[in-house]
This record gives sequence, C-alpha cells and structure tokens, in this order.
Amino acid sequence: MLKNICKSIATLTFAVLASLPAAAQPGVRVDMPLPGLEIRVGHKAPPKLRSERRPARPGRDYLWLPGAWAWQNNDWAWAPGRWDRPSERGSRWMKDRYVREGPAWRHEPGHWSHERLVEGDDYRRWKTENHRDGDHH
Repeated sequence: MLKNICKSIATLTFAVLASLPAAAQPGVRVDMPLPGLEIRVGHKAPPKLRSERRPARPGRDYLWLPGAWAWQNNDWAWAPGRWDRPSERGSRWMKDRYVREGPAWRHEPGHWSHERLVEGDDYRRWKTENHRDGDHH
C-alpha cells in the first residue's frame, strides 16, 4: 500500500513539474487532469474515516486536507491528511465524495476547485457494463 502511494506521489510530482513551463506562459492554460483526479468505482463500501493528528501548520496560507480512502488495486487504501495550499488564488478544497451506485461506490477524489476530475477507465467500464446513464446523483 505504501509503495502504491509513493508511486502515485512520484507520478503526480512529475506531472506537476512537467506542466510548470507551460502554465507559466501568459495565456496558456493547462487543462489536462492530474494523476489521481480520476473518478473510480469501488466494489464495497469505504471504511470509516480514520482519526488523524494534525502536525503544526507550516504557514498562514496552508489548509489542512483530511485523509481519505481511495480505491486502488481492488480495495480501499488510506491516503493520510496533509497541509497544502492552492496553486490558484481563490481555490477551495473539495473533499472526497463517496456515492453509492447500486452495489458499488463512486469515489470522487478530493481536489482544488480549479482542478478537473475525469472518469477513470474502471468507472467508465463499470457504467457501460451496468447500463448506467451517467446520472450518479
């Protein structure tokens, strides 16, 4: 589990660093979703959220992002909370959402309001196989 989290963090870091030059250019908008911003489908209910101890806030502009369960490798994996700050002024943190869809659970990962979520391959495949019309609310 820790290995998967480290891989995800490394991939996310690479994607962010690779997009910096394009994002720094005036008038250029990077509109690709970052890794980890995929809507997934879990085949069982997520466990109860864990209680976490917050370390000291590293600065005034940091916000505590609580830990959450993410669907990985056919099971729920805990992603611990952390301090972070938005990369765009005025962004709000959108916490993880878990929505029951029949026997499955739709997971929308936590993200900043300026970031775009996309449906993951597993969720799209599940919707097709289960004849879901895309209305998940």
